[in-house]
Amino acid sequence: MNSRGDGFFPDEVILQILARLPVKSLFMCKTVCKLWYRLSADKYFVQLYNDLSVKNLMVLVDVSEASDSKSRLICVDNLSGVSEFSLDFLKARVKVRASCNGLLCCSSIPDKGVYYVCNPMTREFRLLPRSRERPVTRFYPDGEATLVGLACCSSSQKFNVVLAGYHRSFGHRSDGTFICLVFDSELNRWRKFVSFQDDHFTHMKRNQVVFVNGSLHWLTGSSCILVLDLHCDIWRKMSLPGEVSYGSGNRIYLLESDGCLSVIQISDAWLNIWVLKDYEREEWHLVDRVSLRCVRGLVPGIFPISQTGEYVFLATHKQVLVYQRKKRVWKVMYSVNNSSALPLWFSAHAFRSTIFSCH
Repeated sequence: MNSRGDGFFPDEVILQILARLPVKSLFMCKTVCKLWYRLSADKYFVQLYNDLSVKNLMVLVDVSEASDSKSRLICVDNLSGVSEFSLDFLKARVKVRASCNGLLCCSSIPDKGVYYVCNPMTREFRLLPRSRERPVTRFYPDGEATLVGLACCSSSQKFNVVLAGYHRSFGHRSDGTFICLVFDSELNRWRKFVSFQDDHFTHMKRNQVVFVNGSLHWLTGSSCILVLDLHCDIWRKMSLPGEVSYGSGNRIYLLESDGCLSVIQISDAWLNIWVLKDYEREEWHLVDRVSLRCVRGLVPGIFPISQTGEYVFLATHKQVLVYQRKKRVWKVMYSVNNSSALPLWFSAHAFRSTIFSCH
């Protein structure tokens, strides 16, 4: 980045300050001078901004009512609290299907098979081309892909959208054939590969797809992790920590933690957190054990959404909580005001504010 150091502060200090602003404030600063106007297109600054944003993870909750014509989103930020924004710039009713590194993958509600990728902070979006594969409408169940994944690499500014599910002929049960479609943002096209899977997926865990190490990870209903390596289009399985208990009352969730794969187990009294320290050797470490005594009444409906080494965001039926790991303190960040019947964790996603471009 070329600029003159004729101000009171060196350019690097100024960049460090600007990289810590919210996206909206950063874009307001573009009118100050030509140098600041070009920042959002400067590769060094974009990478600096995105690297810093990783440390401030958020929760995004879709609070739209069934009768709403527009999608309303609540962003819960551990630093600045709660803010509201919409996806009205998409000019369509959509449902958020996946979130990764500041981008959202949304599916059209009225038009099956229509997908968008957008950055809600910059209001940029990309309408994905329709797949030529007609069987995309035959995914089981409900005419939509069973698994939807979004993989965004902040360093290369590229992304992939993954649609995967069991294929079935109309009027017939699934034959076990697992179809996967992968959209490549650089080539602007879909690719397809077919495999055979014997796993079944639970609805609640589909939101928690995790992108780390060039692969997408889903927690399956058969107590293992299903991994899609996007470099070679290969599915494989990964084991959970050996200490994970599968007994009655234990629930298991898959999250990211500062760029690593993490597993959280919730029982009646404890929340245990494992992190995959060595990805190749699959070495899990128990990094935290949290008493749930302070929130005992909420435990049956509590659902972890996102985390860092410092805090964990969790959703209940009507609230978003944050647990500060160092201080051992619980705090209510957001409470829903409407009479929505669905619990918040059905529409909650991990999120971070970045200037990742989807074009």
